[in-house]
Amino acid sequence: MKNFKLSVASAAALGAALFGATILGSVGEAQAQAREFRLGVITPPAHVWNQEAAALSETLSRLSDGRFSVVVFPSGQLGNESAMLQQLQTGALDMAWLTTAEVTTRAPDIAALHAPFLVEDIAGAAQVLRSDVAREMLETLPARTGAVGVCYAMTGMRQLLTRAPIENVSSLRGMRFRITPAPPIRDFFELLGAAPAPMALTQVYDALANAQIDAIDMDYESIINFRYYEHAPNMMVTNHHMFGMIALVSGRVWAGLSADDQAILREAVQTHCDATIDRFVAEEDDKLARLREAPGIRIVEGLGAEFFGDIVARWDAVWGERTPYVAKLRELVDGF
Repeated sequence: MKNFKLSVASAAALGAALFGATILGSVGEAQAQAREFRLGVITPPAHVWNQEAAALSETLSRLSDGRFSVVVFPSGQLGNESAMLQQLQTGALDMAWLTTAEVTTRAPDIAALHAPFLVEDIAGAAQVLRSDVAREMLETLPARTGAVGVCYAMTGMRQLLTRAPIENVSSLRGMRFRITPAPPIRDFFELLGAAPAPMALTQVYDALANAQIDAIDMDYESIINFRYYEHAPNMMVTNHHMFGMIALVSGRVWAGLSADDQAILREAVQTHCDATIDRFVAEEDDKLARLREAPGIRIVEGLGAEFFGDIVARWDAVWGERTPYVAKLRELVDGF
């Protein structure tokens, strides 16, 4: 790349001497089109999201003939998800891969993706995220968030992990549950009679170790990466929520790209959204198998919506009034 810049500079100097300043203008335009996009995520480097975000740089470089690249800021280096969403609005951050949970704070329609027991398993979650209904929901984001939603990805399905054993749903009452800060998730646990405790991902391990919280809901990937089972050894396999991600591009940044460059960026990001979904679907069973072998963990499998009583009807009654997409997604899934 350095040699390319030198050769262009030499050509520009020669062109200016022979033909005037016209070629200098052309060189300036070529240089202006080169861009390194800054992408923020809250997950640690070992996470699938980070691996695919890093691979995005190579894909984007290939599709743009070397003009575009990506630098990834992992583990919330640029702030929590709320802070990154604000940075997207101002254009201070180019891209972010944010949980659908965070996006619900600005775009209530996205909350429908957190409907309890919307799907039975991760394969069903993948179908929902790739559906026309889900893509239609992305169209609301520029006005609501100041960012363009390019595509969805995911982590695994959510499971319950508690410090003390759970006998029945009544045992969850009064428990301090760490939750991802999002209205639809908060409402789910409040309807169960638990005490939701919004908390950043980076604080969860210590909070469990110090008994500041009693329980969490989390996907297999994060349970393994952060070893939460060391302090919350009781896991219930419930698949109670799907947990999505939206790949967002700052609206200001998007508007500054040509139509061709928007298409390049969209294709590259979509490639790695799809790869992320495919990896989680393919690896979900293996991750559960790994957790079965984890020291000290006790796992209860096969708990579905019936374990939680009438939670689906009660949650839908609340959120069905706020967004029509609850009914639309329920109808979609009924047709699978």
